[in-house]
Amino acid sequence: MPNANVLEAKKAIVAEMTEKLQNAASGVLVDYKGITVAEDTALRTELRKNDVEYAVVKNTLTRFAAEGAGLGELSDCLNGTTSLAISHSDPIAPMRVINKFAKQFNGSKFVIKAGFMDGKVLPLNEILAIAELPSKEVLQAQVLGTMLAPITSLAIVLKAIAEEKGGFVEAAAEPEAAPAE
Repeated sequence: MPNANVLEAKKAIVAEMTEKLQNAASGVLVDYKGITVAEDTALRTELRKNDVEYAVVKNTLTRFAAEGAGLGELSDCLNGTTSLAISHSDPIAPMRVINKFAKQFNGSKFVIKAGFMDGKVLPLNEILAIAELPSKEVLQAQVLGTMLAPITSLAIVLKAIAEEKGGFVEAAAEPEAAPAE
């Protein structure tokens, strides 16, 4: 039987992890068995760039935290080596980065176990589909480009018409120069 200090420390860890899981936009559980230190360092660097928290977790403590956060379905995959990547801002970031590294390692030593988004556990095929989506900034740029395309096309057509008619728009804007004698 663990002593009271150890038990209180574990309860604090579970409470903190429960709060992180509840407040996270999304997260991914990974089996990281067999990756090297260099590969792990590259993974952590990429996750930090994308504002994703990443940590190796204890299965039993994570199981209690998942139950407390309403993600009890994650309990089935909490065995073996487990790490957790969560994001509070960009819900696609952990899935995208983790999937990129899983592909890099051919799924042999870095495997996605499960994931969740907005308080719901997602099936593996949905996690992989979401991971293929572009980043938030890229999506915003695509939407903006789509919105600007008709305006840009109109400007090009108007310019072509003006040039076809003899460039009267530009000629009217410039004052006429006096003829040289």
